[in-house]
Formats: sequence, structure tokens, C-alpha cells
Amino acid sequence: MQSRLITLLTDFGHMDPFVGTMKGVILGINPFAVIIDLTHEVSPMDILQGAFLLGTAWHHFPAGTIHIAVVDPGVGTQRRVLAVEAHDHTFLVPDNGLLSFILPKKATSNSPFQPYLQDVPSSYRATVLTEAKFWNNPVSSTFHGRDIFAPVAGYLSLGEPRETMGNPVTSVTQLALPTSRWLSGNLSGYVIHIDRFGNIVTTVSAASVENKRISIHINGRTISELTKTYGSGHGLVAHIGSHGYIEVAVANGNAAEFLKASVGDKVLVIKT
Repeated sequence: MQSRLITLLTDFGHMDPFVGTMKGVILGINPFAVIIDLTHEVSPMDILQGAFLLGTAWHHFPAGTIHIAVVDPGVGTQRRVLAVEAHDHTFLVPDNGLLSFILPKKATSNSPFQPYLQDVPSSYRATVLTEAKFWNNPVSSTFHGRDIFAPVAGYLSLGEPRETMGNPVTSVTQLALPTSRWLSGNLSGYVIHIDRFGNIVTTVSAASVENKRISIHINGRTISELTKTYGSGHGLVAHIGSHGYIEVAVANGNAAEFLKASVGDKVLVIKT
């Protein structure tokens, strides 16, 4: 699948030249590549945050886009490097759960957000990258973003088939994402993400509360209804965010600081 469009998501930040170096490697292979920065401000080594941000962004790009996501605390170990075709896009990721919001969820008994192996659906294709001729050699044990992900993306953008770059795999690592279900008028969820403004994103989807009167309970506080915007009402507010999940915010303030909230905190929704 040939595409000049390549996105980058990492936890590298901008202090060091890591991101620029990756772009240089890509452009050295395909000078006509178009490289888009999704974000490089993923919290260091936070795979769940990287997976969430990738999952909320990829579908806004045209079919054929190549997405590089590098949040990789296991770099240099035996963890696999994958190229996965899904939804007419190609994802280059370490095999650590970064595709958890892209591949279909399956029921699992694992604790929320813990890694487990999931079979690759039949409509998707996954390859473990093994062909070193497509890499930047010699490969550093600490910078696979430069030496594996970037050159592979460059060759893919020129039309090199994914299948020539490695071997097919039938399972990938996912993070266990809790499924919210109503039980006796209650629905349980979790804090999944806290954004730059301190807004709290939960796992409770818009669809699960559609046409229902509800209250939201988090860290000892109650929000009695959903509003439409951040600025509606005073103090704590809850609304359906742009990603399709219930968010908790403070008008002109920081909800995470106000509630001392962290990713993984429980959220309870009650029908009223």
C-alpha cells in the first residue's frame, strides 16, 4: 500500500533531536514523503496514553496513511516490532499494546489496562519486521525509532510491500480495556486519560448513556447532569467530549487537580 503520508507519535518530546532524526531518515529514503506530527508529548513510557491518543487520531487521516507510534520502554529487548494493516491504514508499532484502541476489543478476564495476547482478526494483517535490509544498520539497541521504524516507513511509502519486510503473525499484544455495562441502574468505568488542560476522559462512551438521565460520581464528588460545553455551569461539569467519551472538567480550571484524579480511578454512572 503506497502512501506519501506518514504520521509520528512518540514520547520523545522536543528537547533532543530524536524526532528530527527520524524525519531525516524517512526523507533520505523518500524525499517526497509528507510527515505529520501527531504528538511527541506522550508521557514517558506511558503505553496506555500513547494507545489512546493514537486511537483518537488515526481515523482523521486518509486511507493508505502510514502511522509510526513509538512509546517503547522495551526497546532493545525481545519485544517484536510490527507492521499492521488495519482499516486501510498501516501501523508501525512495538508489540506492547499501542494498537489497543484500533483493533477490535475482545472480552478478557485480565485486569483493566494489563497486557495480554489477542488473535489478529482475519480482516487485518500483521507482520513482525525481521528483514534488516530495510533498516538503518547498524541498529542501535536504544533507538529503534531511527533505525527500524523510520526506514521501514520510508520504504513502505515508496510502495515496498509489507510482506517482504518480515513474517506474518497471528497474535499481538493488547491492553485490556474495560467494557462498561449497565447493571441494576449503575454503570462502572475508569479514568482513561487526562489531557493538557486537566480534563478527565473516562471509558464511559456516549452511546452507553444516550437518552438517559444520569449522575456521574468520581473521587467522592457527584455531577448531576451532562452539559454541552466546558463553560456550561460552574465548578465541576461533565459532557460528551470530542472523542465520544464522558469527560469531567472544571469551568476555567483543572479538573484532575481539583479531584486529585489519576488514570485508573473508578467512575460510577447512575441512572436518575
